[in-house]
Amino acid sequence: MTRLAVLLWQRIRRDRLQLALWLAGTGLLAWAAVTAVFDTFGEERDRKEILAVAVATRTILVFRGTPNGVDDGAFTFFLLFAWLALMGGLMSAFLAVRHTRMDEEQGRAELVAATPAGRILPTTATVMHGVLANLGLGLVIALAWMGAGLDPAGSLVAGAAIAVTGAAFLAFGLFAAQMFRTSRGANGISVAFVLAAYLLRGIGDAAGTPSEDLLHVTPAWPSWLSPIGYGQFTGAFVENDLTPLLVPLGFAFAVIAVVFGLQSVRDQGASLLPGGSGRATAGPVLSSSFGLAWRLNTSILLSWTAGAVAAGLLATSLSSILGQVADSAPALLETLRRFIGDDASIEQAFVAMFYGFVGVIAACCAVQVGIRARQEEAHGTAEIVLATPAPRVRWLLEYWIVGVIVIVVVLGAAGLAGVLGATVAASPDTLIPNVVQAAAAQLPACLVFLGLTLLVFAMLPRATIPLGWTLIGVAAILGIFGPILQLPEWMTNLSPFTHTPVPSGDDTDWSGAAWMLGVGVVAGIAATAAMNRRELASGG
Repeated sequence: MTRLAVLLWQRIRRDRLQLALWLAGTGLLAWAAVTAVFDTFGEERDRKEILAVAVATRTILVFRGTPNGVDDGAFTFFLLFAWLALMGGLMSAFLAVRHTRMDEEQGRAELVAATPAGRILPTTATVMHGVLANLGLGLVIALAWMGAGLDPAGSLVAGAAIAVTGAAFLAFGLFAAQMFRTSRGANGISVAFVLAAYLLRGIGDAAGTPSEDLLHVTPAWPSWLSPIGYGQFTGAFVENDLTPLLVPLGFAFAVIAVVFGLQSVRDQGASLLPGGSGRATAGPVLSSSFGLAWRLNTSILLSWTAGAVAAGLLATSLSSILGQVADSAPALLETLRRFIGDDASIEQAFVAMFYGFVGVIAACCAVQVGIRARQEEAHGTAEIVLATPAPRVRWLLEYWIVGVIVIVVVLGAAGLAGVLGATVAASPDTLIPNVVQAAAAQLPACLVFLGLTLLVFAMLPRATIPLGWTLIGVAAILGIFGPILQLPEWMTNLSPFTHTPVPSGDDTDWSGAAWMLGVGVVAGIAATAAMNRRELASGG
C-alpha cells in the first residue's frame, strides 16, 4: 500500500465506530421522518395549513427552511434538510479537528511527520477521509429517501447538497485547526461557525418573500452567506438544480488550499493565533482541585447556557401565535401533543417541545464535563493534580459536582428566560408555572447522562468521547424526534427524555423523575468506586 493509502486507512479504521453511528443514525432519522410525514401530513390540505402557518409566523422558517410546494419530496426537504445539514456539519467539523489539531496535541502528528510521510500527506489523508465521510452521508440520506418512496432524482440532489455542505464545514474545521493551539479552541470555533451558518440561513429564510399562495418563499440575502442556504437553493424534488452547490464547493477548495499553505510553513504544534501566556500567579479559584475543575468548564458552561437562553425565550415569546397555530393547523397540534399526551394544551405541548431541546442542551453540557475529565487524564495534566494530596475519588467526585452545577445553571437560565418571555404573553399566570416545571423536569434526565458519561470514563476511559456523544445523540433522536416520527413506544421509552415529568393537562407524572434520579446517583457512585480501582490512562 502507498503511504497515502496507509494513512487514509488508519483514519477510516480509527473512526469506524463513530462514523458508522453518525451515518446509520442520520439515515434512520431521514427514513423515519419521511414515513412520519406521510402518516401525519398525508393530506395536501394539512400540508397547506402547515406552510401557511409557517409563512405567517416566520419563526418556524428559522428552524426548518423555505417552503417549495406541497409535494412529498418538497415538503420533506423543507422539514428536514436544515437539520440534516446541521448534523453533517458537526460531524465534518469534529472529524477535521480530531485528525489534525488533536493529533498534534497528543504527539501523534509529530511521530508521523518524522516518517517519510512528512507533514502534508497526513493532511491530504484527512481531507480525503472527510470527503469520503460526507459522500457516504449524502448517499445514505439519498438511499433512505428513495427507500421511503421519494423521487430518486430529488433524493440524489438532496444527498449531494448534504455532502457538499458538509465538505464546506470540513474545510473550515481544517482551517480552525490551523488557527488555534488546542483542539478545544478549534472545536469551539468550528461549532460556532456551523451554528452561525444555520442561524444566518434561518434569518434569511424568515426575512424572505412569500408567494401569493403561501406555499413558496424566496429567501433574503443572509441565506446567501450560509453553506446550508446554498444546499437549500438546489430546490431538491422541484428544480433539482445543482448549480448553487458550486459556491460551497468553491469555498471548500479555497479554504483547503489555504490550509495546505499554512501546514507547509508553520511549526509543529504552533498555530496562526498564538495561545495566551496566562497569569503569572493563580487566582483564589485555582487554589483547589475543585476550583480547577470549575475553571476548566466555565467556557463550556457559557456557550451551552447561551443556547438554552435562546430556546427558553422562544418557548414563551411565541405564545402569541399558539392560538393561531391550534386553529389553523390542528395536525400540528396533534403532532406536538405526542410529546406529553393527548390532554396537553397547546401551550403545554409547545413549552414541552422547546424545553425538551433545553434538556438536550443541558445534558450535552454535562457530557462535556465528563469528557473534560478524560481530556485532562489523556493530556497528563490530571496526573499532576493527583500527585498532590487530592485523591482520585475526590477528583472525579468534584467533576460530578461541577456537572450537577452546570446542569442547574443551564436549566435555571433557560427557565428565567422563559419566565421573562412569558411576562408579555396573553396569560402569564398559566404559562409561567408550565415553564418552571418544564425546566425543572429536565434535571433527572441530565443527571443520568452525567453519571453514565463519568461511569464510562472510569471503566472504559478511551471510549468516553465516542460513547458519551453516542448516548446523548441516540437519546435525543429517540426522545425528541421519536414521538414526532411515531417510532415504536418501546423504542422511544429507551430515552430518558421520554420520561421527563412535564405537565399534561392538570396532571404530572413524577415517577420517571424518581427512577432517573436513582440511575444518575448510582452511576455517579459506581464511577467514583471504579476510578479508585484503575490506573491512569494517558494518551488517546
